[in-house]
Amino acid sequence: MSFNSFGHLFRFSTWGESHGPALGAVVDGCPPGLALGEADIQPFLDRRRPGQNRFTTQRQEPDVVEILSGVYEGRTTGTPISLVIRNVDQRSKDYGEVAAKYRPGHADYAYDAKYGFRDPRGGGRSSARETAARVAAGAVARKVIAGVGISGYLVELGGDAIDRAAFDADEIGRNPFFCPDAAAAARWEGLLDGARKAGSSLGAIVEVTATGVPAGWGAPVYHKLDGQLAAAMMSINAVKGVEVGDGFAAARLRGEENADAMAPGPDGRPMFAANHAGGTAGGISTGQPIVVRMALKPTSSILTPVATIDRAGAATEIVTKGRHDPCVGIRAAPVAEAMMALVLADAMLMHRGQTGR
Repeated sequence: MSFNSFGHLFRFSTWGESHGPALGAVVDGCPPGLALGEADIQPFLDRRRPGQNRFTTQRQEPDVVEILSGVYEGRTTGTPISLVIRNVDQRSKDYGEVAAKYRPGHADYAYDAKYGFRDPRGGGRSSARETAARVAAGAVARKVIAGVGISGYLVELGGDAIDRAAFDADEIGRNPFFCPDAAAAARWEGLLDGARKAGSSLGAIVEVTATGVPAGWGAPVYHKLDGQLAAAMMSINAVKGVEVGDGFAAARLRGEENADAMAPGPDGRPMFAANHAGGTAGGISTGQPIVVRMALKPTSSILTPVATIDRAGAATEIVTKGRHDPCVGIRAAPVAEAMMALVLADAMLMHRGQTGR
């Protein structure tokens, strides 16, 4: 019962630690015959890769993926696909103090309480470095759901939100924040520079959408599509809240305001007047865009002294040295895209298995 796997028909397991020799994923249940090579996976890893600008950790990892199995002559074989990413820039000496003291906000104490010992180097298994393996697996999932478009971006950083009226999808790839609002991205540079210089960090909200998802994916009650998406997003490091559609804002609406009114469409499918539900109804996709948001806490590894205890239970304080993201939400956008793709690939195969289409 190690719980390092996610999914049902399309299932992936990740392995490895932040400062081990490598990390990776094993993807099982991928249909045979899909065109797949390292070049199909690498662009997604490059978007998540650390050290690309001053707003992320300066750890220099190329994050080059290798396919070890499950592909022959450029096509998936239907057998498990093993993916490996080598670690090349570990600095385990930065974590000497962490071995003796617990970092508040991290999983240090919880891991000790559960297992009786832990790997303190970069957080070991609890490190956000594990998400590189998810991004690699998510690239495989995108092959399964070809035709579905997935986009992740930041809509808020440090309490400063984008202007929805200024939303520009083309802007997402032009700035280091995956931000669709150029003016907000410019403000965020100052916010994050200030937090970093103060030895602190900031939180963020990431939104991820999927378009082209047909109606019918998901299942009622215990396998709702929005429930699977919520579980997937909550499994990402530092995520403390998830919304689907309007989320908590729906509680402040009246029934007639919240209803996604329908009218006859030209192709026999309904036209919706709104998408408050975020593309699902009763746990099943409606054909509208799937919209999910996740809230990420500020990075817990900061240079500001924080009160804590050591492993013997004595009071002390800790300053976390090393190379850390001043806002983990930035590089979480590609991870959220990957988790969306992984859930949708599983939902598509389960839908096909039950209905035959």
